[in-house]
Amino acid sequence: MQRTKIAETVKKIHKIIKILGRAQTIRDHGKVTFIDVVDESGLVQTVTREDVNVTPQDVVEIEGIVKKRPANLVNKNIETGEIEIEIRNLRIISKSATPPIPVEGEGLDIDEDLRLKYRYLDLRRPRLQKNLRLRHEIVSLIREFLNNEEFVEIETPYLSKTTPEGARDFLVPSRLHPGKSYALAQAPQQYKQLLMLSNFEKYYQIARAFRDEDMRADRQFEHSQVDIEMAYITQEEILDLVERMMIYLCKKLKRKVYKIPFPKFTYKEAIKKFKSDRFDIRSDKKDNSLAFGWVTDFPLLEFNKEENRLTFSHNPFTAPKEKDLENLKKRKDLDKIESYQFDLVLNGEELGSGSIRIIDPNIQKEVFKVMGLSDKKIDEDFGHLLKAYKYGAPPHGGIALGLDRLCAIFAGEINIREVMAFPISGGGQTSVMDAPAEIDNATLKELKLKKL
Repeated sequence: MQRTKIAETVKKIHKIIKILGRAQTIRDHGKVTFIDVVDESGLVQTVTREDVNVTPQDVVEIEGIVKKRPANLVNKNIETGEIEIEIRNLRIISKSATPPIPVEGEGLDIDEDLRLKYRYLDLRRPRLQKNLRLRHEIVSLIREFLNNEEFVEIETPYLSKTTPEGARDFLVPSRLHPGKSYALAQAPQQYKQLLMLSNFEKYYQIARAFRDEDMRADRQFEHSQVDIEMAYITQEEILDLVERMMIYLCKKLKRKVYKIPFPKFTYKEAIKKFKSDRFDIRSDKKDNSLAFGWVTDFPLLEFNKEENRLTFSHNPFTAPKEKDLENLKKRKDLDKIESYQFDLVLNGEELGSGSIRIIDPNIQKEVFKVMGLSDKKIDEDFGHLLKAYKYGAPPHGGIALGLDRLCAIFAGEINIREVMAFPISGGGQTSVMDAPAEIDNATLKELKLKKL
């Protein structure tokens, strides 16, 4: 007999079927025992008058007849609430030990480290099942939209080179090149720009990015982003594409957009009006609608007090406005230079950041120098990029949208860990496997490393 998914049982009234799933709740009423069984499609009540040795979380196979419940026993809280399965045969496929954490309910009152240690159990709860399925749907819709716009999905390397682009790097020692290391890519930024020089005009990727930065509710050592780059493009065309993509996503997921077209403010206007570049335009912050907004014309540079120098406000490859090029060359009013940098905000959160890129290697080198990089450092860290731009570069730009943050907002979650399958804990440890781990002496020797 073929298996019937639980969601399909409502169509099988008076038929004998077989279901496979996990026993969730067992209610022994003496002469009759009710067993709620779940699979990925839903939950159904089964009933037997026989003695059964089933305990919660056991994996079971049940054959039985689907019957309508009496009207007074209908459960309107579940999709299968009008039926139940009268058990004829029950087989326990796999017994379960008593779970160290409850798998019912929201789980938010359970110690997070314990939840992540037993994440495979934690993921059984309906809220997290729903969140990850929503994430899958969001990614599928984004791919669908971009594919229809004739984008090409291209994977870029995780193993890259350490460059001064923002956060601290995760380093990977090289066995073949003792004393040297790779860096896990903080973003596909340079690779996607190089793709635009390779005659690809529309690129995207659901990319993983790695940044060794302090953990917060909206930050992880590794995160996912919707990475987009386009050639022969203007800033307005990028904004239009992303806006249409977000509207498409909301329409498919039946979510209300607060205002269309998305409100747009320059950086100066946002600071003046909202005192922040991460604003929420909703009059009622409890409103479940999605309030998108754009911030444009960011300063190209900002002063880093810790390092006592100017640095890039977003990334070092952002093109300055043409009106400010002379000031850049003369090193005049550097803090007032505006750029083709833009952010997408959603309900008070920064959702994504993008820009039009510098395509003139001389201007790019000038920006690096203003940031305090020596000619030697520029050549070591960015010589490959500057060389590439000498071979003809089309105007191009793009954006990276935080996928984890997007999914969390759509799911109504405060913490992005609630929309990730196996997130890093607040203390920087991996779910289940407890990395980082000690490195054994044999591995240290092979990598030519020593413990301090």
